[in-house]
Amino acid sequence: MRDFQLPGRSPIWAENGICATSHPIAAQVAIDILKRGGNAMDAAIAGAVTLGVCEPAMCGLAGDCFVLVKPAGSDQVLGFNGSGAAPAGADAQGLRDQGHSRIPTDNAQAVTLPGAVQAFDAMSAKWGKLGLADSLAPAIHYFETGVPVHARVAFDWAQSFPTLDHTARAHFLPAGAPPKPGTRFALPAQAEVLRRMARDGARAFYEGEVADDMRAALHAAGGTHTAEDFATVQGMQTAPIKGEYKGATVFEHPPNGQGATAILILNILSHFDLAGLDPFGADRAHLEAEAAKLAYDARNRLIADPAHADGAQMLDPAFAAQLAARIDPARANDVTTAPEGQPHRDTVYITVVDKDRMAVSLIYSVFMPFGSGIGTSKFGLLMHNRGCGFTLTKGHPNELAPGKRPMHTIIPGMLAEDGVPNMPFGVMGGQYQAAGHARFVTNLRDFGLSAQEAIDAPRSFPDVGQLQVERGYDETVRADLVERGHTVVVPDGPIGGAQAIRIDPNGFLEAGSDPRKDGCAIGY
Repeated sequence: MRDFQLPGRSPIWAENGICATSHPIAAQVAIDILKRGGNAMDAAIAGAVTLGVCEPAMCGLAGDCFVLVKPAGSDQVLGFNGSGAAPAGADAQGLRDQGHSRIPTDNAQAVTLPGAVQAFDAMSAKWGKLGLADSLAPAIHYFETGVPVHARVAFDWAQSFPTLDHTARAHFLPAGAPPKPGTRFALPAQAEVLRRMARDGARAFYEGEVADDMRAALHAAGGTHTAEDFATVQGMQTAPIKGEYKGATVFEHPPNGQGATAILILNILSHFDLAGLDPFGADRAHLEAEAAKLAYDARNRLIADPAHADGAQMLDPAFAAQLAARIDPARANDVTTAPEGQPHRDTVYITVVDKDRMAVSLIYSVFMPFGSGIGTSKFGLLMHNRGCGFTLTKGHPNELAPGKRPMHTIIPGMLAEDGVPNMPFGVMGGQYQAAGHARFVTNLRDFGLSAQEAIDAPRSFPDVGQLQVERGYDETVRADLVERGHTVVVPDGPIGGAQAIRIDPNGFLEAGSDPRKDGCAIGY
């Protein structure tokens, strides 16, 4: 139990339905959909789309998504891959010839086909109850009339707006500068896109005027995207991968997502007695950093579009044992974990559980803040740059090529305790997400923290030769980590964000939401 004399949050409890996400307006939209008779999928789509105007640097209609879903009355966990592929004109050699070792973040070749809209349409038809039009209705209202900018959103906006091109600035910097907290922000041109989607489904996005608008912006930036590229976007239902940790089953989305990395980290950590350590001490932070460095190094070599690399080694306990044997509890190793593609910082995540105990875990992103920065003129869409998840290393399974999906950092999670899937969860934060999943699970299973406590706990993450350590750690922990050979830095902003819901065996729902974001958990 938390100390009520100190700042913090209590878990939220409800019976009929609950949503946890990174913005309160989106959370309320999801709950309103549940109250109107919609199910968790209807509500998750409604909340996710609304996040596009609430947190426009982090997600949008021209982005990608991944989803895990536990249908009502079932203990089966299913997945959906809403990520798009590279267009037919993708050209890794051309970029290498121009002297690039990584795909430039603002280059049209960084823009893979956006998959989220097709996924929302397909998932609404497959698992929803009300239909896509009803899920989009509240988002249409907020895109048209606007929302008040919240504090964390304003923080991200101020850091990231220089990436916006001239066209995007007309829509995302209407006053010429990043908005302050309490400022109204709207995207009325995108509201029209949503109205067309409500009437005609995903076809309204991938064909006709909307697709023409996206192609025009991409062609002006040197892209090769064709009408056929857009018209052939198709998501797919997937079978989740899973791992075991301390009596729980961890479900992750398969490649091209990096979920296998979270399972590998947990498998490595299972060789150490984490439960016997100080949960917020240097010993644990060091072991987690070393496990993460080794797991991310493996990820960079092994995870790609599943048609080009199966990544099965990532789930092999023997492989995890080999990596665990390389960890020195007293000394940092020299693995730097620099990602093959471009790094990025954040995204949005939403989870919903309804009265029939359908559970949805949905993550939705434009990759880097404000994506590629390439904006469209007519509808104000912002093109993501998820193609930066590719590598330009010749012959690598994750090399940029036509029709391939890049390695994605965004991963939804779901946990099964006592054999029953009962906790959808997600951890935002770019490259951090796999390490964040592992830390969330160890907080629960090794240290007995509640979902909210597990989210609140301080975080650290090894990234490109540095160990980022949040201010929530004691200064003595940072000094100890320096003694072990880590280059310790305090990051400028928080490390990610997280949301989780637990289906309690007594019949109630318990949820936690990260104070590092503006959001909350709401139930009824």
